[in-house]
Amino acid sequence: MPFGQVVIGPPGSGKTTYCAGMSEFLSSLGRDVAVVNMDPANDRVPFTCAVDIFELISLEDVMTHLRLGPNGGLVYCMEYLEQNFDWLKEKLDALKNKYILFDFPGQVELYTHHNSVKNLLEKLTSWDFRLTAVHLVDSHYCSDPGKFVAILLTSLNTMLQLSLPHVNVLSKIDLIEKHGKLAFNPDFYTDVLDLHYLLHQLQ
Repeated sequence: MPFGQVVIGPPGSGKTTYCAGMSEFLSSLGRDVAVVNMDPANDRVPFTCAVDIFELISLEDVMTHLRLGPNGGLVYCMEYLEQNFDWLKEKLDALKNKYILFDFPGQVELYTHHNSVKNLLEKLTSWDFRLTAVHLVDSHYCSDPGKFVAILLTSLNTMLQLSLPHVNVLSKIDLIEKHGKLAFNPDFYTDVLDLHYLLHQLQ
């Protein structure tokens, strides 16, 4: 029964950096960890991946040969992976007893209303994986109430679509005030209990 994390979030939110740090942290605790690159656009992973979707398909090849843009190309790549579950299963079967970090692409629509990633996660569950979604969001959204509400709705939509245990994480918290002083303490943005306090900030 393999356990792992499905690391998702908008482009630039720090997913690959998170996977690198989490892998190092878990390894220091004695856990046997493997990182699986599920992003066909990320060809500069700063560590060795146990499984890399580039062995199957890459966004650059899809854009070149099928004349698709980056968004349509990513959707095609995920649909192609969906048609090649046998390839993925063979790769993952070699990682038995490892804790797995799945580093997914950043295109939001893949998690909000397109079904390929959802179908993939359902397939992983049927293979007896026990997964948690870790949704990274750049903390600079906290400096703009409108953007913060928008990202909350996106996170909620993703939680409903993926149907996994879900942890929302504010990334790059050390840089949070570079984009402007926050109206509230950071715990207001992590607890998300009293959004009505944001109303006068939106006016």
